Amino acid sequence: MPTVSRTFTVTAPPARVVEYLSDFGNAPEWDPGTQTCTRNDDGPIRVGSNWHNESKIAGVSTELTYELTTLTDDTIVLVGTNDTATSTETITVHPDGSGSEVTYTNEIELQGIAKIGAPAMKLVFEKVGVDTEKQLTEVLNGLAGAEKG
Repeated sequence: MPTVSRTFTVTAPPARVVEYLSDFGNAPEWDPGTQTCTRNDDGPIRVGSNWHNESKIAGVSTELTYELTTLTDDTIVLVGTNDTATSTETITVHPDGSGSEVTYTNEIELQGIAKIGAPAMKLVFEKVGVDTEKQLTEVLNGLAGAEKG
């Protein structure tokens, strides 16, 4: 099962980071692989909210349905599923000075014939992890700037 995890600090406060990242519809802004991410339900973001996500990684397009399964003051868990994979994205957010320390972990469980590609996928997801950390840091730091302005 390929797993990628990154821990980094940002200038946005924890409550703002959790609010922003719990809405997975924002994923196209911070996830380099996400092309579109459309919410399937209405109302406030809550456990059970779900999104249709279309991603392209290493030239391969995929669609997953993501569900918000955990939402607390410091933890977000989103689980995306389709016929060939389950992607569990766990984000923890802790105070770090006036900003936040963010740990982003993505575990991908491949099913069926897709399991054959797991070793190669680990290399691909490591690269994606580097890109995601960079883009996510920029976006979250931008949130802190937007609050001051």
